[in-house]
Amino acid sequence: MVSIEAILLIICPLVFVAGFIDAVAGGGGLISLPAYVFAGMPIHIAYGTNKFANCIGTATASAKFLKSGNIKLKPALFSAAGALIGSWVGAQLVILLDEKYLQYSLMIILPVVAIFLLFNRNFGQDTDTKDISKKKMYILSIIIGLVIGAYDGFFGPGTGTFLVLAYTSICGLSMITASGNAKIVNLSSNLAALVVYIFNGKVSFLVGIPAAVCAVLGNYIGAHFAINKGSKFIKPVIILVILMLFLKIIIDFI
Repeated sequence: MVSIEAILLIICPLVFVAGFIDAVAGGGGLISLPAYVFAGMPIHIAYGTNKFANCIGTATASAKFLKSGNIKLKPALFSAAGALIGSWVGAQLVILLDEKYLQYSLMIILPVVAIFLLFNRNFGQDTDTKDISKKKMYILSIIIGLVIGAYDGFFGPGTGTFLVLAYTSICGLSMITASGNAKIVNLSSNLAALVVYIFNGKVSFLVGIPAAVCAVLGNYIGAHFAINKGSKFIKPVIILVILMLFLKIIIDFI
């Protein structure tokens, strides 16, 4: 049997990196969840422990963005409410539909998004560009939460990244503000899932607490870099996450 020390030696560095990436552009779960599985944890315990560490890490990043003024709180809360409903709908769709159809779609969409970001240098520039009324912003935020929340409940990987892209392209937020708002939505959905895992005894606190410390450090440093470096730093990380997600889908599909 693998010792706790050996498990933490594998998990902690990867959770730190995942937290850093997640704070900047979302998608940290593409690194952190496989880390728990690779370390030899049972899959359900891996999911629950990952959620525990992610919640604490995401809360840290959210606080950092909020303190810096790079969160539009009301739209973020409207999105969070929409995401809770959307996630429930997405979870129900899992029962009815085969996720392979979504994989087919993403295999086409993800490369297109990556190419768009590479060649559109002004996308997500550091000042909010669209003059949108508060009412329209709230409605758009709810729709974004519903749609991407449904994706999260149905499939999941890269949810934070898609939130950032939606906020920048639809609501005209800068990448910094979009990243901050995405943290609030992620925190809401993660907390809802975490409650279920805890009540079903699927969280290893012996592993989760040290992992959470690493997640906090990664998220704090990542948020600091995102806030201070702006879209010039965030955009390449988003492209990296998109490529990681694309490769994951290809590998899973094969």
